Amino acid sequence: MDKNTIYFAGGCLWGVQAFIKTLPGVVDTEAGRANGETNSLNSHYDGYAECVKTTFDESVVSVTQLVDLFFEIIDPYSINRQGNDVGLKYRTGIYSENANHIEAVIDYIARRNDSEKIVVEVKPLTNYVKSADEHQDRLSKYPNDYCHIPKELLTRYRK
Repeated sequence: MDKNTIYFAGGCLWGVQAFIKTLPGVVDTEAGRANGETNSLNSHYDGYAECVKTTFDESVVSVTQLVDLFFEIIDPYSINRQGNDVGLKYRTGIYSENANHIEAVIDYIARRNDSEKIVVEVKPLTNYVKSADEHQDRLSKYPNDYCHIPKELLTRYRK
């Protein structure tokens, strides 16, 4: 198995994790925060984006396929907002330590024929902090918690 890791930020991480963990080829997910200014989660003003660390098997699913599926659950034209989640930490973004992943995402966005400008942040991962245990697989534990993603999308690809 050829494992790879990429980080998806799409508003509140609870729903993003619930969706991504059901996708074909996804081996593991972890709720966290990407590209912040510190190694701590103690501040709400540290520049982080709520994200889901996604480990996947590239022999089953490509980066481009994952990005295409991720675009099903986000509004790629919205800046610092997804659903009722508003603020810098709820921005949409895709991050990776692998330059080939970043290039694939940039190519994917460039090939889309959107009438509006896509504002998804695409950058190398510079910092990542795992979220507290209470945020890991939150919607599995509390299925009625708030989620900006429609429930039918959360189960569309259930394994």
